Amino acid sequence: MKKIINPWSNHPKYNCFGCAPNNPFGLHMEFFEDGDYIVSYWHPERNYQGWVDTMHGGVLSTLIDETCGWVVTRKMQTSGFTTNLSVKFRKAISTNEPVLTIRANIVKQMRNLLFIHAEITNAAGEVCVEGETTYFLMNEEKAKEMGFVHCEVEE
Repeated sequence: MKKIINPWSNHPKYNCFGCAPNNPFGLHMEFFEDGDYIVSYWHPERNYQGWVDTMHGGVLSTLIDETCGWVVTRKMQTSGFTTNLSVKFRKAISTNEPVLTIRANIVKQMRNLLFIHAEITNAAGEVCVEGETTYFLMNEEKAKEMGFVHCEVEE
């Protein structure tokens, strides 16, 4: 498993809620490449609850969407945006959970649309949330316009 180097880190307007390390309100997600998968490990906390000691569904949806976005960044070497997000909540996740694992991989590509599957598992390895996303892939010119050049991993 190799850590993905954030290609946006030097962009002057970069402040993503999901992955910007300096966003004071953000999730501060980091990503790893593990074969066909993009993986993130995230530590829940009380500030992201919906109900007492229970993670907010919108935050869990964001974890899925963000990880799928990094599938686009790393695996497709471009930028894109979500056109569809479908989330199934299978089991409640406590804000006291020590770590969540978010994994996503490509299901198929049709022209400039990428279909991605993701899941969130708790520390016991139980699948708690599943997601399906569709991403619109930007062409190379548009991705460069948005500041994307390439996405590498640490050696």
